[in-house]
Amino acid sequence: MLVNCVAYQEGRKLADIDRHEISAYLARPDCFVWVALRDASDAELEEMREEFGLHALAVEDARHGHQRPKIEEYGDSLFVVLKTIEVAGEELKVGEMDVFAGRNYVLSVRQGSERGFTDVRARAEREPELLKHGSGYVLYALMDAVVDRYAPVLDAVESKLESLEEQLFSGGSPRASIESLYYVKQQLTALKHVTGPLLESTGRLFGGRVPGVCAGLGEYFRDVYDHLVRLNQSIDSARDTVTTAIQVNLAMITIGESEVTKRLAAYAALVAVPTMIAGVYGMNFEHMPELEWSFGYPGVVGVMVAIDAYLFWRFRKAGWL
Repeated sequence: MLVNCVAYQEGRKLADIDRHEISAYLARPDCFVWVALRDASDAELEEMREEFGLHALAVEDARHGHQRPKIEEYGDSLFVVLKTIEVAGEELKVGEMDVFAGRNYVLSVRQGSERGFTDVRARAEREPELLKHGSGYVLYALMDAVVDRYAPVLDAVESKLESLEEQLFSGGSPRASIESLYYVKQQLTALKHVTGPLLESTGRLFGGRVPGVCAGLGEYFRDVYDHLVRLNQSIDSARDTVTTAIQVNLAMITIGESEVTKRLAAYAALVAVPTMIAGVYGMNFEHMPELEWSFGYPGVVGVMVAIDAYLFWRFRKAGWL
């Protein structure tokens, strides 16, 4: 569906226009058109392809979606794939936004994302001096908004990780802890798949041979690149923390099993001594002098109790019981 179709000239909004008027405004000097689509149909994409002269391969990628974040050049135009991430309860919902940017047009196609970009349009319209740069500045504003929205998602995942770290030593279920930590690791991996490829591509928009659409905006795209660098570093750090937490959890399970083994060994020793003594007197040999001794039974029981008491004291002192 069509969200917005607006014409701009010299950094200022001219009018909201009908999509059938796009060609007329594209022909005007110093004028560009910004069209926003949401969950576009094949017919809408085909119509925009004809209006803006979009490359068929780029339109095909936008039609099928599920693309890796990337920036591709087609002549004097750019095709940018951005991934959006939103927190939906305990889940992360991944969407996609495809941006076509040419000399006098910007077409953004949003798919699978509930939150729109009307705030980006409002921000751009409040900055006419920057909007004079045309479609390049709009592309920057969209990329900057998408990247800025990654930070709260990463904060939510890191908060969950901190909570799980605190629970590691609270005596909870080790299995549940490992499952929760692994789920957090999956979320961090999803974030990495979104930011990592975009970091590689964004470096092409400043310094060296810059696409014509982005000319004069190098410092702005470098700012987006810096944000992506910090996000990737934070994601890598959080992933290392998850790996360490899982290892600590496994080590605690091993330590717990060792403690159980020591206790079982100690109790087995306490039982073994009386069993051994009782076994000696259960052999039924005829000539066993203690059998006829009147103090034999209480004496043997006393020896059993004394030895077990000594063993219990030693095991308790060693921390086995």
